[in-house]
Amino acid sequence: MDIILLERIEKLGTIGDVVSVKDGYARNFLLPQKKALRANDANKKVFEANRERLEKENAERRTEAEKQGGKIDGAEIVLIRASSNAGQLYGSVNVRDIVSGLADQGHEIDKKQVILGHPIKTIGMHEVTVALHPEVHVKVKANVARSDDEAELQSQGVDVLAQMFEDEQKQIEEMAATNRIDPTLEPGEIPEELFEGSDEGAKEESAE
Repeated sequence: MDIILLERIEKLGTIGDVVSVKDGYARNFLLPQKKALRANDANKKVFEANRERLEKENAERRTEAEKQGGKIDGAEIVLIRASSNAGQLYGSVNVRDIVSGLADQGHEIDKKQVILGHPIKTIGMHEVTVALHPEVHVKVKANVARSDDEAELQSQGVDVLAQMFEDEQKQIEEMAATNRIDPTLEPGEIPEELFEGSDEGAKEESAE
């Protein structure tokens, strides 16, 4: 379907451009959201008659978005969540959580403005895009951590997961140095003695 764009659409064009899109995309999104008009002769005349007003209104909205973006760009929201030792969240962080976190800082954002490709499922620092206007996008940081202390470390640039792994490796090396574990174990291999308790339990069960 050929349409006339009433605002800038990423990868399509800007105001006044006549472009071809799939019928479903036009009928289900662009036309109902008033982002475009069908490109017929009548609509082309209507658009040209209103082009100056539409471009002026768009410029005003863009200016307001730029002002708002100056306050939001680079904002960091802290989201405390439970996770496994590997950093996988028990659940996920979604668009609603981002909107709520920004609202707590006084930034009123519509959930439709948050661009999140998929829910966040691990702890760490995550960059999220907020589209305040088709031509104004800003970045905010979602600091997902298991505690305020971890969030502070991540805010300072510390990779908490990497630090945890390093600490575990140091512990294994220290145990190996004191002959408490087999130094020939491959990285990630679990020492046999850690299974002793479970082996004894298994022997007791089999004896019964």
